[in-house]
Amino acid sequence: MRDLRSADLEVWTLARQEERRQADKIRLIPSENYVSHAVMEASGSVFTNKYSEGYPGRRYYEGQQVVDALEELTQKRACELFGVKYANVQPYSGSPANQAVCYALLEPGETIMGLHLTHGGHLTHGWKANFSATYYRSAPYYLDTKTGLIDYDAMEEMALREKPKLIICGASAYPRIIDFARVAEIARKVGAYSMADIAHIAGLVVGGVHPSPAGIVDVITTTTHKSLRGPRGAMILTDSEDISKRVNRAIIPGLQGGPHNNTTAAIAVALKEAATPEFRAYARQIVANAQVLAEEMTSLGYTLVSGGTDTHLILIDLTSNGVSGGAAAHALDLGGIESNSNVIPDDPRKPTDPSGLRLGTPAVTSRGMKEPEIRRIVRWVDAIIRNIGDDTFIDRTRSEIAEFCRQFPAPGMPDSEW
Repeated sequence: MRDLRSADLEVWTLARQEERRQADKIRLIPSENYVSHAVMEASGSVFTNKYSEGYPGRRYYEGQQVVDALEELTQKRACELFGVKYANVQPYSGSPANQAVCYALLEPGETIMGLHLTHGGHLTHGWKANFSATYYRSAPYYLDTKTGLIDYDAMEEMALREKPKLIICGASAYPRIIDFARVAEIARKVGAYSMADIAHIAGLVVGGVHPSPAGIVDVITTTTHKSLRGPRGAMILTDSEDISKRVNRAIIPGLQGGPHNNTTAAIAVALKEAATPEFRAYARQIVANAQVLAEEMTSLGYTLVSGGTDTHLILIDLTSNGVSGGAAAHALDLGGIESNSNVIPDDPRKPTDPSGLRLGTPAVTSRGMKEPEIRRIVRWVDAIIRNIGDDTFIDRTRSEIAEFCRQFPAPGMPDSEW
């Protein structure tokens, strides 16, 4: 970043500080990851200079010969990797992608069903403060609080009663495999569209360690970061020509202007990387690491929502540990471990300081950490939570973790000394 340093020392300094922070910390936030240097290069490429409203062959600006080829390549790679016929790779992120599906398939006031936010769903699946419950009627479904699992029978009963136009499956804090076929069956029974939001698990799906919704649900949305290990973008996938056309119109002119072509380039690179045997091994290791994380935390007396995990994350209920999720996450961050506080089903605490702690393994797996390292990380997590308020202990642990992290270089980071 020599030119950046010369042009803007302040921003260069902040970028270097962020590089060091990411390199020296154990990153357990499930939605975060490291991209390859190739993805970074594509993100910062000359494609950022071009404005491209419209779609390949149908643009509103001239000079699209190369961008058209890039977008068509990205679409082709997305379709091949996920096993679908149509792909829109222009959404700026996951929330705009979900908004585009609603805009494409629903009329204002029609009903959507999604997993309730406090039970592991996402804001855009019908949360009261989000567009999805402002412009549409939200009838959320819930987990069985005894098992921590989606209650598909209750979902069906609700669908028969509420008559939704769209049923969304997918989550941001649900650690178990989702039964896409059952959701699609329920949707067909009530004449609704079915949508799978696989933003968190896309890398697991293409890596073969989570069932795919392709060919089962009507439409799929996903971010391209998280477990897919690409840039911050999104895609909308479907086998339906009609839905594809509706989605395309919803993106442009409905919700967006020109796509971020540099992000499209980076998505193309990430999709190529995800089509390799190495990526499939990576996906398997994510799940193996998460399951060890779950087993070790349980063995130390922590309570896990649903009792474990099938995916890349766990959700810990800290109620019996006498500490809030916010306090635990803050202490962990000071000690060198990134996590996030999270609501749990029927959480008695406020969302700003909930009872849950969400941990995931995509980023540490990208650094080459495996089961032995996860066991060591768990001991640090437990020790920090048990020593909240002991600044000397926290500082010592942070130094130990920084030294530990240097054994596992972060992908995409510069090779020079700090």
